[in-house]
Order: sequence, then C-alpha cells, then structure tokens
Amino acid sequence: MFPGKNDRPYFDAWLRRTGRQFAVSGRLTETAMALAKSEGGTVDEWRARLRIILEGNEVPSLDLLMLIDKLLARTSKNKPAGDSQDLLF
Repeated sequence: MFPGKNDRPYFDAWLRRTGRQFAVSGRLTETAMALAKSEGGTVDEWRARLRIILEGNEVPSLDLLMLIDKLLARTSKNKPAGDSQDLLF
C-alpha cells in the first residue's frame, strides 16, 4: 500500500518551525499571555490550546496562525542579540 500524500504540507512546515520557536523557555507562555489579552480567555486555556495545535490535533484558522506568527516574530525581534545561544554553535 502506498503512503498517502500529505494533505497539509504548509501546516506541517508551520508546526515544525513554530515548535522550534516554542522550544525556547517561556515563549509558549508569553504567546499564551498575548493571545489571552488580545483574543480573550485565560492564559491556561491558550497554553493548552497551543499545545493541542502543536501536537497537530487541531488545525486552527489561518487568522490564528498568522497572529501566532506575528507574536513570535515580535518576541524574537525584541530579544537582545547578546542573549542568543545560537552563536555558540
């Protein structure tokens, strides 16, 4: 039997990229806090929903994906270059 063609390659690429960004300590909570402030709900609800999304169990709307990307871009841009451990490797 042939393996099925991936029907959501862009979402899967987004999951891999976003998963790496959320691997930074505190980034998921920061994003959950920003989403709770702008979209309503509690930080715990957003943290749980983000984890569900990252596990691939929920495919959110394109608007939510873009909002998450915007929030992640803002947090990585505000981070001072001296704090990055990327330079070690």
